[in-house]
Amino acid sequence: MLLVLNIHCKTEKKTENIQIKNIQDQAQTFTTPLGKEFKIENPSQKILDQYTEAKATYEKYPDSIEAIIWYGRRTAYLGHYDDAITVYSKGIAQFPNEPRLYRHRGHRYISVRKFDEAIADLEYAGKLINGTVNTIEPDGMPNAKNIPVSTLHGNIWYHLGLAYYLKHDYEKAFDAYVKCRKSGTLPDNIVSSTHWLYMIQRRLGNKELANEMLRPIIPQMDVIENQSYYRLCKLYKNMVPVDSLLQIGTGSPSNDAVSYGVANWYFYNGDKKTAKKLMTDLVESSAWSSFGYIAAESDLLHYFQK
Repeated sequence: MLLVLNIHCKTEKKTENIQIKNIQDQAQTFTTPLGKEFKIENPSQKILDQYTEAKATYEKYPDSIEAIIWYGRRTAYLGHYDDAITVYSKGIAQFPNEPRLYRHRGHRYISVRKFDEAIADLEYAGKLINGTVNTIEPDGMPNAKNIPVSTLHGNIWYHLGLAYYLKHDYEKAFDAYVKCRKSGTLPDNIVSSTHWLYMIQRRLGNKELANEMLRPIIPQMDVIENQSYYRLCKLYKNMVPVDSLLQIGTGSPSNDAVSYGVANWYFYNGDKKTAKKLMTDLVESSAWSSFGYIAAESDLLHYFQK
């Protein structure tokens, strides 16, 4: 019997290794709207292990909403966004009134530049949460303090506002980010929503209202995760000079957020030449799915390539 168990364990391990190798061998690429092609890099062993575990749980409990969500999230963390969208779509077919599935699928539609589909999902998610109690969302990639700082409602409105912003529909983007800021009082939520609220009103030419949006920003805030947005908010409020942010590079979501915020700062302050250069530099980075990258890409197409 021990021999049988040993063989069984070795077979399971071999199957798992084959699955991981298949993932690593998938030469998936993504071509951006600017025509830049990126090969999706192999994930770390930790991310692969988490994906394998989530996939196994999903296969064991295919009717579990939690299992579907985590399988989709772990698939997305591999960089396989279309596959994650498929996971969420199958989940939606099973649970058509589950807002979390629309929230996560909407997020990944943004990743692959399908903004209209993202808006449809996130608008519907917003209707589904109407009158419900807000809840903290668990982190798939925990911050340094391992304290989740985002909520279901906040994430729905945040991503809806982003999708509208990327389509340059600033009025609707502003409305979504107002709801986002009202959805929670955590400093991380305040700085992230305020960043977009300020930029949107500057884009609309409403400098006075933009400055009014900065009222919650103070010198000492207990921001855990969204330090990039906090630094930008302090720039907007003249607490730090723009030069202190220009030294931050690109290539990661947080750095790209700062780079885009600075480029946008030059844009709405009338220096379109510097704005274009910074945005062009940003889209030469490798983090093609970061929100800063996608926003710079969208602006270059909308404002500079007509």
